Amino acid sequence: MRFLKNIFSKDSKDAGGVSERGIIVFHHTSEVIKAESLLREAGLDVKVKGPPPEIQTGCDMVIEFPILYQLQVTETLKKNRIEPIQVVAVQDHLLEPVSLYNVKELGDYLMVRAANMKITVEKSSLVIVNVSGGGCPDVPFLAEELVGRKLFEAPEPASQGQTLCGFSLHLAYEEMKRRCRG
Repeated sequence: MRFLKNIFSKDSKDAGGVSERGIIVFHHTSEVIKAESLLREAGLDVKVKGPPPEIQTGCDMVIEFPILYQLQVTETLKKNRIEPIQVVAVQDHLLEPVSLYNVKELGDYLMVRAANMKITVEKSSLVIVNVSGGGCPDVPFLAEELVGRKLFEAPEPASQGQTLCGFSLHLAYEEMKRRCRG
């Protein structure tokens, strides 16, 4: 059964038609972080997600992108000397990348987890009450910078942290902001 197909091949259609999304698989999380930043700077709508089990490589993140921009994606990565393991079109809805986010309502609080990092806010005031998870050395610093501040006034974790935990916390922070708007 064909689940994923390399998008460089001539036949990028499955029985349901043309795939609309592709994913980029990397060796290391640091490559995901750098690639995501570069692709966003290039104006592309990309999302960091978990890989489908069939293509896990040790790096627990992939980048999802609109397949129409495959050439721009690959050229941007090549220009910046980032070599992914593979770039594939999603061909089976059962094997799509998985969300890194887990959201829980905890009474008066809302918690968002991204990968191994969690951020919790009080729903009525949007004050960040907890940051937890991970094992990176910058987690205590990030928690000190964020806890006690209003969500939309707190510094972005990506501007403060330099590790996978900081990156994961930034993803949780952005998802929390998205959920708390309006």
